[in-house]
Amino acid sequence: MDMIVHPTPRLSGEIGALSSKNYTTRYLLVAALAEGTSTVYFPAHSEDSDAMRRCIQDLGATLVEDDEKAVITGFGRHPRDVKELNVGNAGAVLRFLMGTAALCPGVTFVNTYPDSLGKRPHDDLITALEQIGVQVEHNNGRLPITIRGGQAKGGRITVSGEVSSQYLSSLLFLTPLLAEDSEIEVTGDLKSKVVIGQTLEVLEQAGIVIHASDDYTHFRVPGNQSYQAKTYTVQGDYPGSAAVLAAAAVTESDVLIKRLPVQSKQGERAVVDVLQMMQTPLTHENDEVHVRGNGKLKAVEFDGDAATDAVLAMVAAAVFAEGTSRFYNVENLRYKECDRITDYLAELRKAGANVEERQAEIIVHGRPEGVEGGVEINAHYDHRVIMALTIVGLRSKQPLRIKDAHHVAKSYPQFFDHMKALGAQVEWVK
Repeated sequence: MDMIVHPTPRLSGEIGALSSKNYTTRYLLVAALAEGTSTVYFPAHSEDSDAMRRCIQDLGATLVEDDEKAVITGFGRHPRDVKELNVGNAGAVLRFLMGTAALCPGVTFVNTYPDSLGKRPHDDLITALEQIGVQVEHNNGRLPITIRGGQAKGGRITVSGEVSSQYLSSLLFLTPLLAEDSEIEVTGDLKSKVVIGQTLEVLEQAGIVIHASDDYTHFRVPGNQSYQAKTYTVQGDYPGSAAVLAAAAVTESDVLIKRLPVQSKQGERAVVDVLQMMQTPLTHENDEVHVRGNGKLKAVEFDGDAATDAVLAMVAAAVFAEGTSRFYNVENLRYKECDRITDYLAELRKAGANVEERQAEIIVHGRPEGVEGGVEINAHYDHRVIMALTIVGLRSKQPLRIKDAHHVAKSYPQFFDHMKALGAQVEWVK
């Protein structure tokens, strides 16, 4: 399905932010690892979180869900003895649960996506688990992977942070439940430090004590702890909300987005600061962002490394800013669902934007008068590109047609419903 975005001078209304999938998967897991019943309000529904729901039930948790909450009775340190777990294509869920599986006698993670998750190696986590007495059978570091647990003992663990922070998170979920204390040392350059902050935040809320060095290279974990049954509220997702906030900034607007905490540990929270630097009139208090846009923006320079998933939306806003904006330290955008520098800028140019690329930079020469539009653009099946191009369409002189826009559902299935609710003139076409 394609989406036609018509010029829309005004947006107004209020929405609740999409829920964060990172927090949802973590809350579901800590609820399962608790004895007793926990409640998770506003859990996200995405491929990852649905895989976690399925697997914790297979491991013996009960889950009852309605429109606003999931009620979970956990299995504590005694998961059910299951022979197989299927995480689908959810890499984070696989890695988190490989640690939890060390509490099971023997469980095999099956390979249902041989061309995707099945190709990804997990050697760094396997090596770390073997250091605490877990036997792992694997296919060259890849699925299918069998974990023979039941004998895991705390102690000294070394894990590499070079490939993924998910290996470290997996160990942080497991080690508090072991009888002995553990010391975890991280080697190499730890990727996605921001996300380790989210793991530690959730563990603390679940009543777990972990002593972390400031640079996250060293962790001391007291053993014999228990997860407590609690009530959790999943915060709104800043990466998805970035596009809605940027849309409000480039139009005449009065838009309120709820459930975006001021003190969030999501790196993409920076979108609020960047829009303020661009002189967008907005307030951020009581977990609400209120934008009263006037469509007038000033150029900005921003290090995009900590807020990777919000950069495309900020670039779209900069298309209409006065002056030249520069987003630097963003090379990792090239290795996403598409090359989010070359591919995205090619489509922006078609719409009439004046943009340049470097290997690790995006430079935007703003056009406050708007862009021509009136073209069909290819979003490269990428949810973030689809959302960012929608922002540009609102300020184009002629409508933009975005090919295959239904792929927005990868992260934000309600995006166009939310945009319509705020007054955006958008329509699906075949």
